[in-house]
Amino acid sequence: MTNSLSPHGYRRTPLPPAREPADIKQETAPSPPARDKPDTSQRPGTAKQRDAFFDNAKYLAIVLVACGHAWEPLTDGSRAAEALYMVVYGFHMPAFIIISGYFSRSFDMRSDRLKRLVTGIVVPYILFEIAYTFFKRWADDDPTQPISLLDPWYLTWFLAALFVWRLTTPLWKLVRWPVALALAIAGLASVSPDIGDDLDLQRVLQFLPFFVVGLVMKPEHFQMMRRREVRILSLPIMAFATLVAYWAAPRMSSAWFYHRDSAQELAAPWWSGLVMTLALFGCSMVLVACFFAWVPRRTMWFTALGAGTLYGYLLHGFLAKGSRFWGWFDTYDWLQTPLGAIAVTFIAAAVVTVLCTRPVQRMFRFAMEPRMEWAFKKDAAELARDRTKTAKAA
Repeated sequence: MTNSLSPHGYRRTPLPPAREPADIKQETAPSPPARDKPDTSQRPGTAKQRDAFFDNAKYLAIVLVACGHAWEPLTDGSRAAEALYMVVYGFHMPAFIIISGYFSRSFDMRSDRLKRLVTGIVVPYILFEIAYTFFKRWADDDPTQPISLLDPWYLTWFLAALFVWRLTTPLWKLVRWPVALALAIAGLASVSPDIGDDLDLQRVLQFLPFFVVGLVMKPEHFQMMRRREVRILSLPIMAFATLVAYWAAPRMSSAWFYHRDSAQELAAPWWSGLVMTLALFGCSMVLVACFFAWVPRRTMWFTALGAGTLYGYLLHGFLAKGSRFWGWFDTYDWLQTPLGAIAVTFIAAAVVTVLCTRPVQRMFRFAMEPRMEWAFKKDAAELARDRTKTAKAA
C-alpha cells in the first residue's frame, strides 16, 4: 500500500484482484502479488485483507450522496447549488455502481453466494421498503401510502437494482461486447415510456452500463487512473465540468441524471434519450476517473467507515426525507444563503459519517447483515468444508 506514494503512478503496485463479496459493504481483497509480499490470504487462520482504496472510495462516494440529497432543496433558488448538484450526480452513483460491479466479477449461482445475496440485499430491501413506507405515513401524514415490494421508494431502488444486476452477472461474462450491449439496453430503455415502476426498472436498465463496466474492469484499470498525469489532468476537467453545469443549470433538467424516466416523460423528443444516454455515460465515466484519481490508496481515518456505507446510505434517507416533510428548508430562511448551504453540507457529511460507524453497524446488523442460518439448509459441499475446517483447527 505504501507504494501508492510513489511519484510515478505507473510503477506502483497494482491493485489486488477482486474477491467475491455478498454486497457492497463486505468487499475484501487478497494480499498484493507475490513479488512484493508473500500471498498468505489463503492460508489457514489468515484474515481476509480489505483494500483501503475501495473502502476510501465508498466512503467518499456516500458522503457525496448525502451532500447531494442535502443540496436538492437549495437548487431552486441557487444556480451555483444546481451546478454542484449536477456535477456530483454525474459521478457519485456511477462510481458506487462500478465498484459494485467490480466486486461482483466472481459471482455465480453457488449456494453460499446465493444465500449471501438474499441476506445482504433481499432482506435489507424488504425491511427498509417497509420501514420507509411507515415513515412516510407518519412524517408526511399520508396514511394511504401503500406497502409495495415491487415499487421501490426513494433509496431502496439501489438494492433492487443490485439484486437484478448481480443475478445477470454470469450472462455478461458470456457475451462478446458486454458494455456495448448494456449501453444499447440503456438507450432502448430511455426511449421506452411504457416501462412500469416495478423494481424501478428504468433505473435498473439505464444504470446497467456502469455495473457492466465494473464487471469488465481489471486491477490495472484502477491503477491507470492513479497515474500522476491523470491526477493533474482531473483538476481542470472537474473545473470545466462545473462551468458547463453552471451554464446548463437553467437550460437542462437535472432529472436526466436520475436515470429514472424516459425521454418522453421528461418532455423531450424520443431520439434525445439515445443521445443523452451516450453523452451522460461518457461524461460520467470521465468524472468517475477524476474521482478515483484522487481517492487515497493508503489507510485514512475514514477507511474503516467504508465497510458501513450501505448503513449510511439507507439510514440517512430518513433524515433527508424528513427534512422535506417537516419543511426545515422553508422554515429556516438562512439555510438558503451561501453560509446555510455550507452548514448543510457539513451537517450531511457528519450525519452520514456517524451512520457508517461500528456502533451503528452493530445496532442495525439484524437488518443489514442477518445470519439467517435457520432459513437455509447446508449442502454436501458446505458440510465437507466445515468438517475440514474443524479437523484443521483440532
